[in-house]
Amino acid sequence: MGELVTLEVDKEKRVGLVRLDRPPMNAIGDAVVDDLVAVTAELASASDVRAVVLWGGPKVFAAGADIKEFPSLDRDGAVALSRKLNDALLAFEALPQITIAAVNGYALGGGCELAMAAEFRLAGDDAVFGQPEILLGLIPGAGGTQRTTRLVGITRAKGLVYTGRQVRPDEALDIGLVSAVHPAAEVHDAAVELAATYAAGPAALTLAKRAMMDGLALPLDEAVAVETERFADCFETEDCRTGVQSFLDHGPGKAIFAGR
Repeated sequence: MGELVTLEVDKEKRVGLVRLDRPPMNAIGDAVVDDLVAVTAELASASDVRAVVLWGGPKVFAAGADIKEFPSLDRDGAVALSRKLNDALLAFEALPQITIAAVNGYALGGGCELAMAAEFRLAGDDAVFGQPEILLGLIPGAGGTQRTTRLVGITRAKGLVYTGRQVRPDEALDIGLVSAVHPAAEVHDAAVELAATYAAGPAALTLAKRAMMDGLALPLDEAVAVETERFADCFETEDCRTGVQSFLDHGPGKAIFAGR
């Protein structure tokens, strides 16, 4: 693992904190992507981590790609860069853990794309989102044209991508780009608290995530077939037995799960 993206694990909470640490703006360059890939691979096999918080620090999440790397790119280089970025974000998106981005300051371009690869985005009241690539004569290259559309709808997504304008927290919440807005100094702790809540949940959370992500692009009949398989998988977990028996003995909402 490198030094530009780090992982700390709170073993008691079973929460992993992934920290972008490339001052001053956490620009997403080649080395950052390599570190993110390494951290993601470590998390993918970390059975003791049940939820993940992705944070860029108290001042900035990630202000975008490292534009200094762009002048040397030709078409083939641009294809390779986009594929590398997309592979990294798809791997993070596919993690078995529940993922939450805690956003302070700028989350622009590649930073916004990285935040959107998390399942939930908690924004500080200082956060700024956007896909400004069009202002460079470019379009997003790490899923920005696709995840934005899935989150806010195609008309709003076109307005954001076509103009490159910046989105403040209240608007981001209103259009569904973020899940919640907190005071800037509290967003990290709020994300960790939310992650801990998910980390204490049953193994079925991972199965629910798999069903929803795997079925997202499928026709409805194929998607519900995926759901059927993951529903059946739940009955092979210790948590299902615990939850059902707790309901029968004590009523709903009282089970304590082991995450297995």
